[in-house]
Amino acid sequence: MKILIATDSFKDALPALAVCQAIERGVKQADPSIKTILFPLADGGEGTAEMLTYHTGGTWHTCTVHDPLFRPIQAGYGTSADGQTAFLDLAQAAGLQLLQPQERNPLKTSTYGVGELILNAIQRGVRHILLGIGGSATNDVGTGMAAALGYSFLDIHNSILDSRALTGATLIHIRQIIGTSAHRHISTSVLCDVENPLYGPTGAAHVYARQKGADEVAITQLDAGLQHFASVLQHHFDKDFAHVPGAGAAGGMGAGAMAFLNARLKPGIQTVLELTNFEQHLSDLDVILTGEGKIDRQTLHGKLIKGITEKARVHGIPVIALCGTLLATPQEIQQLGLQAAFSILHRPLTLATALVETPTLLEQTAFNITHVIRKS
Repeated sequence: MKILIATDSFKDALPALAVCQAIERGVKQADPSIKTILFPLADGGEGTAEMLTYHTGGTWHTCTVHDPLFRPIQAGYGTSADGQTAFLDLAQAAGLQLLQPQERNPLKTSTYGVGELILNAIQRGVRHILLGIGGSATNDVGTGMAAALGYSFLDIHNSILDSRALTGATLIHIRQIIGTSAHRHISTSVLCDVENPLYGPTGAAHVYARQKGADEVAITQLDAGLQHFASVLQHHFDKDFAHVPGAGAAGGMGAGAMAFLNARLKPGIQTVLELTNFEQHLSDLDVILTGEGKIDRQTLHGKLIKGITEKARVHGIPVIALCGTLLATPQEIQQLGLQAAFSILHRPLTLATALVETPTLLEQTAFNITHVIRKS
């Protein structure tokens, strides 16, 4: 029997590779003769850069940058084996997980550190950048990033705004953009699986800012800033970025990356599966074990598991999922293309205990699943 273990991370508990390894331990306990292939994955959110570095045999680099509140931190990115491509996660420098709950406020957070990461990679000699933008704490349309890369922003008095002032709250005050980044010749792709415009009822602020710490007043303020800055972008670049599907992703980083990096937005999971040559590993498989922290209705819309099942269906391979929280109905599990889905939680647990016990719970669930499929 041959099993491919291809999972996302279990957020706040284990990175994707550790999830795969825990599942493998359970499989081997059930039957040591089963051949397993570990294939950690991500869909463009946190962990994507590390996963792509792993699959391409690349190198991980760290440097000092600024977090969303301008505190110095160590952040990392990967380069491919040939050194030509950099894999970056916005979340490394501007991620929500970098802030305590009481610190989260997209009126005050910046993507400046993302620009510092990009600049460090360019100085290392890369020619291509692949940027995952999931998990952001920001709503600055990438203005902080742009400042780190050489752009300046003027207010109504023609004064240059301090790079530390480029946050969601200051978008409304920007009247002019100065400069064209010297790095626009670098080929940049942004992994983005949402189609939200920059502003409006389905835009960055109204859909995503609340989970970043914004209240209703802040959301209204942010949306006004987004709408205003959209016109500034259009005037400077002579292009309407605001209504391109995905412009509102990651607090407007979709639009910002298109404008300041000349980036192309690409579907996250499809791009990841292509870059990792996922389909080449599907020959002679008996089953795929996959998983992520939560499986619910959202999983139907372009996330990792859906991407895996679509590839597996072509090859006639059943896919079984493990998760922490299982909120999908039987009908939704079928819609996902899964043979079955199992929560690893087998008794009432606090969140803190569940996070600590995740490796053991994955092993136990994988052990039980393997016993069933081995005898079927």
